[in-house]
Amino acid sequence: MSFYDYLLQVNWDECRLSIRSKSKTDVECALSRQRLTLNDFQALISPAAEPYLEQMAQRSMQLTRQRFGNTLQMYIPLYLSNLCSNICTYCGFSIHNKIRRTTLTLPQLNAEIAAVKKMGFDHVLLVTGESEYRVGIDYFRKIIKHVKSQFAHLSMEVQPLDQHEYEELIGLGLDAVLVYQETYNPVTYAAHHLKGKKQDFRYRLETADRLGKAGVYKIGIGALIGLDDWRTDSYHVAMHLDYLQRSYWQTKYSISFPRLRPCAGEFQPKSIMTDRQLLQLICAYRLFNPDVELSLSTRESAHFRNNVLPLGITSLSAGSSTQPGGYTDERTLALKQFEISDDRPPEQMEEIIKLKGLEVVWKDWDRSLNASF
Repeated sequence: MSFYDYLLQVNWDECRLSIRSKSKTDVECALSRQRLTLNDFQALISPAAEPYLEQMAQRSMQLTRQRFGNTLQMYIPLYLSNLCSNICTYCGFSIHNKIRRTTLTLPQLNAEIAAVKKMGFDHVLLVTGESEYRVGIDYFRKIIKHVKSQFAHLSMEVQPLDQHEYEELIGLGLDAVLVYQETYNPVTYAAHHLKGKKQDFRYRLETADRLGKAGVYKIGIGALIGLDDWRTDSYHVAMHLDYLQRSYWQTKYSISFPRLRPCAGEFQPKSIMTDRQLLQLICAYRLFNPDVELSLSTRESAHFRNNVLPLGITSLSAGSSTQPGGYTDERTLALKQFEISDDRPPEQMEEIIKLKGLEVVWKDWDRSLNASF
């Protein structure tokens, strides 16, 4: 049984209505508990919880400091390729968008690595479009071993792979995989994925199951906020996290909050989330699960990131480029996946984090410290 089988038992519209029906009493009951249920999580992301944001934020900050200390880990995405075989209505890499395509050569990759290392990062996230023939397992075999030799922690966000392929890449040094379902509503999912392997809702949804069985160190999940009702999708992420932790308890987990940003094409989000609502969601996840890592990218504004850093976030990107070769080649401006909002350099972010009373962690962990690897 996988999470897909579990999801078949859940009705999307019933979840949406249940969240909307939560009352002030439901919220107060949730805030009174030490261990929250999925029903409590519904209450905390409901409209009824919005007046309780200050109380949620204070508790979220307390739980985060208790579990993670006064630390905030820094990472940076490194885009390897914008080749893609899918048509996704919301993505700048979608094959129907008329942009220049490129895949980094080894000399180009080495230049990018040098630039990233110079900025101080020791945790890198490899990102590609989804092109399994041009940028697939053969490409990853070559790249991962090469990149991991120069970084302490290596994550990737690429097309879903089979379990045996993940097992091979873990053996080559892969530490973590991020895979977003985009939306957990199969109807909405089909409306936005029009061509390519990404059309297979079930295969993508079961990626985290394959990763858990492969024994990866960490799995990152999330929904693309704006494709459908953000509250209902976020509740499904919480259900997914709960299922994964019960099924693959030796694996660590992280959640990201990608809000749709402008990109090539004319897609307009179906569901608009305000900054206050995003903070509400961050705090709700922290109260629901004190152990999960919560990551915030440069999609968000500098003002927002400054204000929410102490309140629940444990991982932060800075100085990001969303295009292949973006750290060394200014001619790549037409290749980006989406627009970033916070373009401050890492050293400036480090100073801001320190002013918040937090310590920057550039190196996440050593594989030698984990006896299971």
